[in-house]
Amino acid sequence: MASMERKREICSPFFPRRNSLRKTSAEIVSEARQSLRVQSTHRPFTPRDGHRQLFGKSSVRVGHDNRPPSAFSLHAQNFDAPDSRPSSGTRLSPLDHKPRFPLPSDAEDAFKALPKPPADPLEVRRGRAGARTRLLRAGSLTTLPLVEGHTDVTQTLNPGQKQLSAERHPSKDHTTVRSGPHKPGPHRAASESRIKQAGVDSGVRPTGCTTGQRTELENGDNATITEEDAESSVWNNKIGPLLQQLESVAAGSSEVSVDRLCDLCDGLHGALAQADMLGRLCKRRSGILRTLFRLIDLNSARLNLHIAQLCLALCVSGNNLLNICKLIFQISRSESNDVLFQNNSIIDSLLGVLRNEDVSSSGEALLYCIGTLKFLSGNCAILRLLLDKNCIGVSQKLIQRLHTVEDTHFSIAGHIIVQLTATLRNLADHPDSRLHFVSFSLLSELCLVLRRHRKDQDICTNISRIYSKLSSYSECRLALAQTPDCYQLFLELLSKHRQKQDLVVRILFTLGNLTAKSEEARLQLFQCKGCMDTVLQLYDIYQRRDASPHTPSQAGEPPAPPMSLQERDDVLVKLVRVLANMCIHPAVGPALANDAACIQLLMETLELRSVQESEELLVNVAATINNLSFYQEQSSVIRRSQVAITKLMLKLVLSSSMDAMLEATRVYGNMSQSKDVRDFITQNKVHQFAVTLLDSKSSEMCFSACGVLTNLALDPPNRVRLSLEGAAAKLLDCLRDFGPGDWQLAGQVCQALWNLIGGGSEPLLDAQESESLLKILTTYLDEEEALKWIENEDMRDYHKACWELEFLPVAQKLIETLQLPQQND
Repeated sequence: MASMERKREICSPFFPRRNSLRKTSAEIVSEARQSLRVQSTHRPFTPRDGHRQLFGKSSVRVGHDNRPPSAFSLHAQNFDAPDSRPSSGTRLSPLDHKPRFPLPSDAEDAFKALPKPPADPLEVRRGRAGARTRLLRAGSLTTLPLVEGHTDVTQTLNPGQKQLSAERHPSKDHTTVRSGPHKPGPHRAASESRIKQAGVDSGVRPTGCTTGQRTELENGDNATITEEDAESSVWNNKIGPLLQQLESVAAGSSEVSVDRLCDLCDGLHGALAQADMLGRLCKRRSGILRTLFRLIDLNSARLNLHIAQLCLALCVSGNNLLNICKLIFQISRSESNDVLFQNNSIIDSLLGVLRNEDVSSSGEALLYCIGTLKFLSGNCAILRLLLDKNCIGVSQKLIQRLHTVEDTHFSIAGHIIVQLTATLRNLADHPDSRLHFVSFSLLSELCLVLRRHRKDQDICTNISRIYSKLSSYSECRLALAQTPDCYQLFLELLSKHRQKQDLVVRILFTLGNLTAKSEEARLQLFQCKGCMDTVLQLYDIYQRRDASPHTPSQAGEPPAPPMSLQERDDVLVKLVRVLANMCIHPAVGPALANDAACIQLLMETLELRSVQESEELLVNVAATINNLSFYQEQSSVIRRSQVAITKLMLKLVLSSSMDAMLEATRVYGNMSQSKDVRDFITQNKVHQFAVTLLDSKSSEMCFSACGVLTNLALDPPNRVRLSLEGAAAKLLDCLRDFGPGDWQLAGQVCQALWNLIGGGSEPLLDAQESESLLKILTTYLDEEEALKWIENEDMRDYHKACWELEFLPVAQKLIETLQLPQQND
C-alpha cells in the first residue's frame, strides 16, 4: 500500500486529497479538480553505456592528454620490489632471474636446510646486559630470507599431521629472564595464542594498516616465548610452506591449477590474519609481496583478484598500491567477471582504500578504485552489496576530503569526482538508497561539489542525473529544497552549460519536480536573480529549428553537438512544465501572464510544432496556457492574445490525441468567458465538437466539454445552436451516467442545463426529457440516497463536500426552473 501511495505521489497531476489533518469541505473540493494544474512528465532516459570505461564517449575529457587511460597492460615487472627502491628515485630495470626456494634434502632436516636470519646486534647486546625490556622492530626487509624454515608439503596439506612446536625448535637469539612466578603479559598471551593456532585455518578478517614499532615487556621464572619466536613458529608451520608452493609456481618449477593457487592464496591470507601479521608489521612482508607480484603474469582474473585482495590487506603503498588498483580495475572492466566480486571481501578492501588513502599521495589509485566501484554498481546484486557496506557513507566522507584538496591536485580530484558521482548515480537507482542519500546529507553535499566544479560538464551532468532520479520522491525533494541557494545554482548551470542538452534537460526536470508540490519552491525559483531571462533564453535556443547547433551561445563556450528534434523537444517539455508549475503561485502567475516574451514563445510552439511529432510538448504548452488564462486581468498579455491562442488550439482539438483534445478543451473552457472567443468557437463549429465530447467515457473530458457549453449557452443564439446539436439530451445522459460518482461533474452539467433552458422563452427540453431530469434530480437531492453507496470514510467526506458545494445549490436552482412551468399550468 505504501508503494502505491508513493507511485501516486510521483505520477498524479493532482495535489493529494487528504493529509493527517481534517480538511474543510471547500479545501477538499478545491484540491479535487483545480483550474490550475500541476504538470507531470517522464524522467529523462539515460542509455546504458555498453563499454566500461573511465570516461564515456560523451565526456569532455575524451581526447585530453591528461586523461587517465581505461586500458593498459600490467605485468610483474611493473611492481616495485617492496621497500627496496633506490633512494634516488630512479627505477631499475627488472632482473630476468627468478629466484627459487632452496629445497631440503631431507624433510626431517627441514629447518637445517634453510638459513637463519642474522642476530640483531642490538638484541644481542641487550640480551647480554640482562635487559628486561626488548624493542622489537622490523629491520631491513631486504636482508631477511624469504622463509626461515618449512615442513614437508604433504605434512602441511594434512592437518592431522603433528606440527612442530617452538619448544622443540627454540630460537637461537632467544633471551630468557627469570624473576619468579608471574602471569603472562598481553603480548605474551597473544604470542602463545598464535602458536597454538598456527596450524589452524581461519577466515580472513579485516585488518588495519600499521607501521609503528612494537614493544614487549617480559617477566617470569621460566623461559618465555617472545613475539619474534611466535612469528617464526607461525611462519615455519604454516605460512612458509604455503608461500613455498606459490613461489614454486611463480618460478616456473611446477604447474598447479588456478583453483589450487586461489586456495593457497586464501590459506595464506587466513594464516596471516590469524597470526595478526597483516598490515605492514610482518617482517617477511616483502618476500610475500614479491612472490605474489610474480604470480600476476599467469594472467588469471580470478587468481589476480585473490592476489590483489591479499596485497591490499598487506597495505601496499605508492606505485604498488596504484598498480593493484589498476589490476582490480582491469578485472572489473569485463562484465563477466562481476561474479568474482560477490563472494569475498574485495569490496570491503576497496572501500577501505577510499576511507584511508590521501588524494595528494594516492590520487590515481583512488581514481581506479572508485572507477571499479562504478562498473560494479551497474550490477544489481553488487549494487545491493555496496548499499549494505555503506558505500554512500564512505562516498560522502571522501567528497568532504576532496573539498579541501589543494589547487595542485584539483585536476585529479575532478577525475575522482567524475567516477564517484557516476557511482552514486547508479546507487540512486535502488529504492533503499534514498534514506542513505538523505541521512548523509548527500544532496546538499553535491551542491557544494557543483559550486566548486561548475565548469566541469562531466561532474555537473552526473550530479544532474542523481537529482533527476531522486527529486521524484518527497523526502529527497525536501532535502534538496532546504539546501541554501540551490535554485540560483541550478539557474547558473543552465546559463553556463546551455548547449549541453543532457545536463539542461535533467536540471529542468529537477526544477519541475521541486515546483510540482511546493508553493515556496515556485516563489523562490521565480525570485532568483535572472530566473526568467535564463529560462526564456533557453526556450528560444531550443525552440529554433534553424539555429546552428555548432554556434556557441556565449564567449568561450564550446560548440554544441548536433541535436535532433526529439532532443530539443525533450528540453522544451521540461522547461514548459516548470513554467506551468511556477504560475500556480498567485504572486507568480499574474507576472507570467503579463510577460509578452513568455506568451509569444508559447504561441510559437503551437505554431511551429505538430501534434504528430511533438504531442507531449504541445499538451504541456496547452496546460501552461490554461494555467495562465486563470489570470485574466484587463491589461494582461494572455487576455489580449486569447483569440489568437484559440485559433492555434484548433490543431489540438482536431488531432487524434485524446490528451491534446482534453487540454485544448480546458483552454476553451477558460477563454470562452470572452464574447470574442465564443464567436470564434461557433464560427468554426467547435461547439459541435464540444457536444460530441459529452459521449466520452472519460469524466475529465465530459467536465471540460461542459465548461465550454456552460459559457456558450450564455448567448441566446448559441442556445438554439446547441439545442439543434442535441446538447440537452447528451447533458442529461452525462448526469445519469456520472452523477453519483462525480458530484463536481454533476454540478457542472446542471449549470450547463440551467444556462441552456433557464434563460430563454422557448422550451429546449421536451416533456419526456423534463420528466426524466426531474426524476434524476429528485433522487440526487436526497443526501442519504446520494451517498449511501460510499463506504470509505475519506472518500465519503470528499463526495459529501462536492455534493454540498458543487451540486446541491445549482441542482436546486435547476429543479425550481423545471417546476416553474408546471406551477404556471
